[in-house]
Amino acid sequence: MGYTGIAIKGVSWIAALRVCTRFVTFMRTAILARLLSPAQFGVFGVASLFLALLEIITETGINIFLVQEKKNIKEYINSAWIVSIARGTLLATAIFASSTLIGYFFRSPQSIPVIQMIALVPLIRGFINPAIIIYQKELQFHNEFWLRLVLFLVDSSVAILAAFIFRNAASFVFGLLAGVCLEVVLSFVIIKPRPKLHFEFEKVKEIFHKGKWVTLLGVFSYFAKEGDSIAVGKILGTTSLGFYNVAYKFSTLPLSEITDVINRVVFPVYTKFSDDKKRLWEAFFKTSIVNHLASLVFGLALFIFAREVILLFLGDMWINIVPIIKILAVYGILRAIFGTFSPLFLALGRQDYVASMTFVRLSGLAITIVPFIMVYGIIGAGYSAIVSILVEIPVILFFTYKIFKI
Repeated sequence: MGYTGIAIKGVSWIAALRVCTRFVTFMRTAILARLLSPAQFGVFGVASLFLALLEIITETGINIFLVQEKKNIKEYINSAWIVSIARGTLLATAIFASSTLIGYFFRSPQSIPVIQMIALVPLIRGFINPAIIIYQKELQFHNEFWLRLVLFLVDSSVAILAAFIFRNAASFVFGLLAGVCLEVVLSFVIIKPRPKLHFEFEKVKEIFHKGKWVTLLGVFSYFAKEGDSIAVGKILGTTSLGFYNVAYKFSTLPLSEITDVINRVVFPVYTKFSDDKKRLWEAFFKTSIVNHLASLVFGLALFIFAREVILLFLGDMWINIVPIIKILAVYGILRAIFGTFSPLFLALGRQDYVASMTFVRLSGLAITIVPFIMVYGIIGAGYSAIVSILVEIPVILFFTYKIFKI
C-alpha cells in the first residue's frame, strides 16, 4: 500500500478514535456539569494548568525524536525510559512542593489538595514504556485506536463514578490516575521491546541535543495555548476560569480534533519522504484542502448553533458562555487551518521554525490579554486569542516560502 493509502487508512482509524473519545468527552462534561459547579471546574482547571506547565518545561522531545529517527529506535529505549522516569519524579516533586504557592496565586486555597493529588500523575506516567511510540512511528494506527480508546473509557468512567461519590474536583484526578496506571501496565504487557534500567550517556545526550527546540517549542506552545486561561483565572477568579475552560472545550474540540487527527497521521508519513520536497509539498497541499474544508464546516456550524449546543449538553446554568463560544469558534477555525504547518516543518527537522512561529503567537497573546480582559471581561480573552493567530500567520507563510520557494 502506498503512503497515500496508509495516510487515508491512518486518518480513518485516528478519526474514529477521536470521534469516540470526543463523544465520551461531551457526555462526561455534560454529566459532570450537573454534578459539579463551575467553581469546581475552575479548581481542577488551576491544577491541570500547573501540571501542563511543568510537563512542558521539562519536555525532552523523546517522542518526536523517536519518530524522526531513521535508525532502529530499540537502542534508545532504555535511555529514553530512564529519562522519562527521572522527569516524572522531578515533576511530581515540583508540583507537590509548589501546590500552596499556586493555590494562593490563583486565590484558590481549595485547589491545593487537588494540585497535590495530581502530582501523582506525572510520577506514574514516567514509567510508561517509551516503545509505545512504535504504534505511531510504524503507522500501526489500528493498534493505537484500541489502546487509546480503552484508556480514555477507563479515565472517563472513573471520573464520573468519583463525581457521584465525592462531588468535588478531585473526581477528575481519580480518572487521570486510573488511566495512567492502566497505560503503564499495558505498555509492558503488549508493547515490545521492554526497557531496562540501563543508562547510556551518549544516547541520552543525543536525545537532549535534538530535543532542545522541542522543549522551547513546548514552553511557547503552553503559554500561547493556556495564557488566556491563566489570565482569566488570575484576574477574574476560578468561577470565570471554569466558564472559560468549558467554553474553550466546546468551541475548539470539534475543530482541534480534525487537525490533531490529520497531524498525528501525516507527521510520521511526511518523515518517510522528507527528502523529496516536491512530493512532500504535494502531500501537504492535498491534506490541507481536506482539513480546511472540514474545519470551516464544523466551525461555522458551532458558531451558528452555539446556544442550542449549550442548552442540549450543559443546561441553563451555562448559557452565559454562548458569546465566548462564538468568538472561540473563530479562533478554532484559524488554529485548525494554520496548525497543519507544524507537522510539515517537524518532518523536515525544523523544530526551530515551529518554535519561532509559536513565540510570535505567544507575543500577540501576551501583549493583548490583560488589557482586553480588563476592558471586555471574559470575552476579551477570546479576542486576544484571535489576535495571537493573526500575527502568527505572516511568519508561517514566510517559513513556507523559505522552504519551498513557492
